[in-house]
Amino acid sequence: MDIRFLGHACFELSDGDTRVLIDPFLTGNPKAAVEARDVDPSAILLTHGHADHIGDTVDIAKRAACPVVAIVELAQEISGEGVEQVFDPNLGGTVKFDWGWVKLVPAWHTSTTPKGTINTPAGLLVGIGGATIYHLGDTCLFGDMQLIAHRGNPIDVALMCIGGHYTMDRLDAVEATRLIEPRTVIPCHYDTFPPIETDAEAFRSDVESATSSKVQILQPGETFSPGTGAA
Repeated sequence: MDIRFLGHACFELSDGDTRVLIDPFLTGNPKAAVEARDVDPSAILLTHGHADHIGDTVDIAKRAACPVVAIVELAQEISGEGVEQVFDPNLGGTVKFDWGWVKLVPAWHTSTTPKGTINTPAGLLVGIGGATIYHLGDTCLFGDMQLIAHRGNPIDVALMCIGGHYTMDRLDAVEATRLIEPRTVIPCHYDTFPPIETDAEAFRSDVESATSSKVQILQPGETFSPGTGAA
């Protein structure tokens, strides 16, 4: 199973012919590694409805004829835009596919779509290719991260916001790593815009000196394979 970082908070999880796309903010993203027309996902998963996360979801889902998973109010908006297959769990809900599963878990943030739909932000637990991935979404630090991460399978990879200003910063993200105890952390949601610029190398140093987790810094377009540790 491969994890490709596409910029900001967008990732593509690949297992064989399956490609799961998370938060496809590509058009208008100055750090995007690809254009929206270049991805062909098997499914799209959303953490919340801010413009820098919902991004190109509707256009990609229509073109690829793939399902979208989003929290219920956001799912209703996307369905109303003409996406044919939309799954609408709420927090705690799990959607199963032939390639694995996704569970929505809490994230502390806000969210209103560009069209004005208010929706509750979420984190995503994703089971794919024998690995458990935790995309924290946009969030501040909160103690229930520990409960979320230890409720089921150990977390192989945490996709973690570190940019501050709109989410937790790199210092709070070190504490989040302590709570979650993932094998690997991939930082995201930083350096896309001036307010969220931060020092990813300092984050790596702090995490690896304070915890047993390893930090894999990916540039947009780079891939990490949890089974091999290769980037």
